[in-house]
Amino acid sequence: MPALALDPSGRGAASTAATASTAATAPAPAPAPTSLSPAIGAPLSGESADGLARRLAACTSCHGPQGRASPEGYLPRIAGKPAGYLYNQLRQFREGRRAVPVMTWMVDRLPDAYLLEMAQYFAEQHPPYPRPQTVTLDAATRERGRLLVTTGDASRSVPACTACHGTALLGAQPAIPGLLGLPQDYLNAQLGAWREGVRNAVAPDCMATIAKRLAPQDIAAITGWLASQPVPAGARAAAALPAAVLAAEMPLECGGLAP
Repeated sequence: MPALALDPSGRGAASTAATASTAATAPAPAPAPTSLSPAIGAPLSGESADGLARRLAACTSCHGPQGRASPEGYLPRIAGKPAGYLYNQLRQFREGRRAVPVMTWMVDRLPDAYLLEMAQYFAEQHPPYPRPQTVTLDAATRERGRLLVTTGDASRSVPACTACHGTALLGAQPAIPGLLGLPQDYLNAQLGAWREGVRNAVAPDCMATIAKRLAPQDIAAITGWLASQPVPAGARAAAALPAAVLAAEMPLECGGLAP
């Protein structure tokens, strides 16, 4: 995995779930970001990967061995997600910007370096994906979901999910998450939270903007289609978004992505 240029001080814009009001009052970014690498853990403990895995048992007790989770429950798979994305989310839980009390309690007193260490560990785990969730959708709803995911809806200014999350929908380094292998309930909850203003990100909050343009039936179609898609063996997040995508710029400006 390539090194990630992140700001472990928490003062930059590399956050995917901070509130707009917090972003408006945040201090200026730190002048020199820190590279995220496995060596970041050495000053903390100098222990082996097995030792770190034991310390992260609290995470795997809910998210499953290696963070693999299951498509049949609510909790998401965190294994193999880009380390930048995982780090951003852990920091936002710690700061209370994502409203999941048990997660905030878990990381409340952990320093940035520890969060980076946790993120790197789970990013490097690549257990096989389970079979996709069985989702009952009528043909019209399934096709609506497929179209929204792959082409978007220009009439509502809704970009395709693939425009940012990649054509394989597995995300991209350093901080764009994949959308496959996740439970429909979890996907519903996140899009619903953005739509209702319960989950927020650093302004401009692109996901909130998109979710507010979606009708509830659109959300159900998208999440049902995504949750029912198989993940190819050995699939991983892309090293970066394709050059053509980057050249055309993202469909919407997203303040929560690392620069």
